[in-house]
Amino acid sequence: NDGILSTASLAIGIAAASATREPVVLATLAGLVAGALSMAAGEYVSVSSQTDVETADIAREKEELEEMPEIELQRLADIYEKRGLKKETAMMVALEMTEHDALAAHMRDELGINEISQANPIQAAFASGASFTVGGILPLIVTLFMPLKHMEYALYGFAILFLALLGALAAKTGGSSVFKAIMRVTFWGTVAMGLTALVGY
Repeated sequence: NDGILSTASLAIGIAAASATREPVVLATLAGLVAGALSMAAGEYVSVSSQTDVETADIAREKEELEEMPEIELQRLADIYEKRGLKKETAMMVALEMTEHDALAAHMRDELGINEISQANPIQAAFASGASFTVGGILPLIVTLFMPLKHMEYALYGFAILFLALLGALAAKTGGSSVFKAIMRVTFWGTVAMGLTALVGY
């Protein structure tokens, strides 16, 4: 969605201000590359920061387990009790979990960190940059092949169509209202592209 919307908005703004195709294609391509790299870099930094916080939390948890094991055991038992276990059962489960792997139990149940949720900055950066690129290629194709006259309208039409299809797919996958998703994405897409076209004019 982001790749489609920001690249199409940029292309519309330049198309509204340009009498030739070359500046539109160049700006769209530059916007696509800059957007993809920006998304990848932003995601890498964000996920790296999250990983740093998780690493610091795990180190602190190790320290606490060594320095105050009784308090950490009680903390774990309290967590299980809050989830619905009886006091005695919660303590028994906490004891067994601590005997098996105390750090893993605290990481999962106290800190909410597990192997599945642990962040991978490179993977996140690649996924973000690649998805932006796939979305951004669609408006680029429009700038390459559609007639220059009224290109901004073609860009708008195709972008709204792509956004609506993605919105419908996301809603269908998530089991939510397809109509609401399409209306939301087309409304905000229209606002973004309309304002950018205004800047171009």
